[in-house]
Amino acid sequence: MKIKDKRLFELLKEYLTVYLPLQKAVSPNTVKSYRETLNLYMEFLCISNALQLKNISFKNISVGSINAFLKWLEDERHCGLTTLNHRLSVIRAFLKYVGMKVPTYNDYYLSASQVAKRKPERKLTVDHFSEEALNVILSQPDPKTRKGHRDLFYMILLYDTGARDCEILNLMPKDVITETGSPYIIVHGKGKKIRMIPIMKETVQHYKSYMKRFHQEKENDVPVFYTEIHGAKHTMSDDNVARFIGKYASLARSTCADVPARVTPHMFRHSRALNLYRKGVPLPLISEWLGHSNLETTLIYAYADTEMKRAAIEEATNTNHPVRKTKGFESVALDDDTLKRLYGLR
Repeated sequence: MKIKDKRLFELLKEYLTVYLPLQKAVSPNTVKSYRETLNLYMEFLCISNALQLKNISFKNISVGSINAFLKWLEDERHCGLTTLNHRLSVIRAFLKYVGMKVPTYNDYYLSASQVAKRKPERKLTVDHFSEEALNVILSQPDPKTRKGHRDLFYMILLYDTGARDCEILNLMPKDVITETGSPYIIVHGKGKKIRMIPIMKETVQHYKSYMKRFHQEKENDVPVFYTEIHGAKHTMSDDNVARFIGKYASLARSTCADVPARVTPHMFRHSRALNLYRKGVPLPLISEWLGHSNLETTLIYAYADTEMKRAAIEEATNTNHPVRKTKGFESVALDDDTLKRLYGLR
């Protein structure tokens, strides 16, 4: 197979297999995230230019193609602003590496730098669902079937731990500690940070039932959650998770108005954290539990709770309430002498 621009693919390989993991020493999760983004960008270039992958070259990388890629992610894959900015950062980082390795290619990095990051509006709320909505969503899978059993346990573990989707997908059997008075899972989070998250005893029972059905004894090198392709077991993809969660949420919405119009895996994390905060768990403990490097990040749950209370009070205060009927105070005309006295000028 003849490749049009072999140097592009050589630099991609060096960046993902040597520079990031060995020279920059980033975590495997970061490498995986960067690989997914660059794969998506290559896929988009193929689609938008009606080309095969082997015919993609550096000439296809431009301000226009990057902007179009971000638009495609937003419209077709329904990515949020945080994801869009992350994808853009990955492309920029790769092109910066390209310019460092081949100075004559530095123009590609300079072009990518012209693409502006999306500035999200500061939200005082987080996308979440109620415990009632959770119960209805969890009642949708049929645990008698293999997929239903797997999907149900996945959502239970996702909510109980408040872990990120990728953290659950990367779990190995050795990371789940159940034979102890206080069972927990070991999560490998962002920046190679490791944290231990307690799990409820009911979750342990679900885990044992799941493992009995899906894992053979001493199968420690197979992820807890996997898909089987041609007899080989691979880590389940986040796209697969998003797909089945979306399906169950859609089914649940037909019987429960509390289920949001769009439910994502990350909403399980937000919902768990917000529910814990509303039940009195201190923010520093929630911050540590979520693996936030900065308490400031966790404050969004306090803001969200305040905003929810304000909205509830606003709705409960009907138009006939005395507060709504109270007229504003009329302004009093002030002469120069009074004004000066008020503000200490006399």
